Amino acid sequence: MPITNQQVAGHALLWPMYDDPYFPDHVVDKGKAILLRLCERVEAERPSDLASLYVLTQAATEEFNLLEREFVAAGSEIETVAREWICDEFCFVASAYGFTDADAEQLTGGRDW
Repeated sequence: MPITNQQVAGHALLWPMYDDPYFPDHVVDKGKAILLRLCERVEAERPSDLASLYVLTQAATEEFNLLEREFVAAGSEIETVAREWICDEFCFVASAYGFTDADAEQLTGGRDW
């Protein structure tokens, strides 16, 4: 399903991670895919409130929890700076879909990275 939100479609998700050789592109690609799936779900399910949005972002956070293993296997990890970049993308997605008052901690609550 193509993303219809033009703000999201025109945004380079996780670009700082692609710009840093510490993070393997093939694993960052998987993180980008997680975020795009999140956008697709938001567009398909159209959450009406923050609680509904947090359910969707929690599922995406769980996927990132699993992806951490792939970063480690590739000689990398989701460390402090990467955590901030990933959380920034969750905030961007929430804002792009009108949830400007979303709490950054709740968007990725349950993360183990």
